[in-house]
Amino acid sequence: MSSNISGKVIAITGGARGIGFDTAKRLVADGARVAIGDIDEVQMKEAVTELDITAYARLDVTDPASFAEFLDMVESELGPIDVLVNNAGIMPTGWFHEESDKITRRQVEINVLGVMWGSKQALQRMLPRRAGHVINIASLAGEGYFPGVAAYCGTKHAVKALTETLRREYRNSGVEFSCVMPTFVNTELTLGAGKPKLLRNAEPQEIADAIADLIAHPKPQVRVTRLAGKVSQLQNVLPRRMLAPIIKVLRAEHVLLQDVDSNARKAYLDRIETN
Repeated sequence: MSSNISGKVIAITGGARGIGFDTAKRLVADGARVAIGDIDEVQMKEAVTELDITAYARLDVTDPASFAEFLDMVESELGPIDVLVNNAGIMPTGWFHEESDKITRRQVEINVLGVMWGSKQALQRMLPRRAGHVINIASLAGEGYFPGVAAYCGTKHAVKALTETLRREYRNSGVEFSCVMPTFVNTELTLGAGKPKLLRNAEPQEIADAIADLIAHPKPQVRVTRLAGKVSQLQNVLPRRMLAPIIKVLRAEHVLLQDVDSNARKAYLDRIETN
């Protein structure tokens, strides 16, 4: 149990599965007072039973009113929010020109606007107390360029830029802002997707550990895994002629297009179209 986390009130969006669930599980073990929100009420009820927590609510992050109701519930049940983890997000795969307008819009509404609504409403609660921490889950796609997830990359670049800008804008406010940038993580999000050569996928527990460390010791950003993070940073440092052979070796141009198992991803894609 971390003494820097114990007793903190922490709200997590998209907390019923994947990174959100494992983060909640880790933070509960660290003694935090955790609340989760998720649009999938059936999965959420299973999650809160396993987590043994009582603060939860249906949350549609695309709706500012739903977000406000969720945060109001958290503060009513647990007290002033110390940390908001904006985790909810979706990642469809495929050729950009074939992606439906509906799913493109949903990515922007969930991955970008959801983070904006959460960050704004957290600020409104935290600024009067001059204390708080907003942790936004982006992706290494937020500083890289991966064929097959063009719109997703765009949304995660936006999250990274938003978080860094807010960190600077509110640098003297007492409110911290951090950005987490995971590589591919073994969750439903990447089910059926290919894997870059030489680089392993992260486990959701690794992202949960990184988030816990950020809460205990705030800093602007963290990349997971370390090796994938180093490779990702090269995309914005090396000249294109030097970068091209590395991309070819890693098969980074193929893993989210040619190497995708569409049948394995069908249930996930169907769910994010409707939820």
